[in-house]
Amino acid sequence: MKRVLIFAAICLSTSSLSAQDIQLPTPQKTGGKPLMEAINLRQSNRTFVDKDLDNQTLANLMWSAYGFNRNDKRVVPSANNKQEFSVFIALKSGVYLYDASANKLIQRLKGDHRSEFGKQDFVAKASANLAYVADLDKADGNMARIDCGFIAQNVYLFCASSGLSTVARGYFDQAELKKLLNLDDKQEVILCQSVGFSK
Repeated sequence: MKRVLIFAAICLSTSSLSAQDIQLPTPQKTGGKPLMEAINLRQSNRTFVDKDLDNQTLANLMWSAYGFNRNDKRVVPSANNKQEFSVFIALKSGVYLYDASANKLIQRLKGDHRSEFGKQDFVAKASANLAYVADLDKADGNMARIDCGFIAQNVYLFCASSGLSTVARGYFDQAELKKLLNLDDKQEVILCQSVGFSK
């Protein structure tokens, strides 16, 4: 009986840990504003209201940033198709790694760490803070920076099309964020980007 109770406790604790991941709904790949209108509306905004994004918006945002639009190809180009990026997102509930294949946010940390994704005051009020992490074993730093620009621009256009605000940011503590995300020596945070609702 004791073994059964221990086994049940292990199963419950394991399921509660995995339950912290967020299974995203299927991203909506149609709709939004026409491309030329979204380009015209694209802007950086640093004023945010502390309000959560719903799961459908999260799914659409993450797919626009770094999802797949073909079996093995991302929505953004990369040099020699290296696909060297990992995209992390900080929400009020925790820090997550985007798994595009499973359409899921995998929780890496619990709790609100949004403020640790940048040094500006507004960062803590953004609904989400994205961190674009390059694997420099796959691509050199120069190419990674170019490829990162594609990701950030997709997020800008998604936000313009969806009525959200965003700003790309290079002002963050590289060492602190690397430690928070538990990155290895070959991984580098290239850029962060805040997303949310305007005042």
